[in-house]
Amino acid sequence: MGLFSRNKGRSNIQFSDLDGQPLKEGNHVMSLRYELGECKILRTETGMVYESLSTGQQVSYARMIDAATGFQKVKRLES
Repeated sequence: MGLFSRNKGRSNIQFSDLDGQPLKEGNHVMSLRYELGECKILRTETGMVYESLSTGQQVSYARMIDAATGFQKVKRLES
């Protein structure tokens, strides 16, 4: 392995809520950031986003990552 070779393994960031429950497009979640309230997960041209059901504001999944756990700062709601 060379001095500047890259690790081509998978990222340790998981698309899961704070409780470790897997998330997918169409799930409803409660956002714990940005005062979004209840959101729906959507897939857009730029990737996965959370869309607030009350305001329509969209936030990228990347902005919702909890640095300590790698999980998303949301709680999945039962449908």
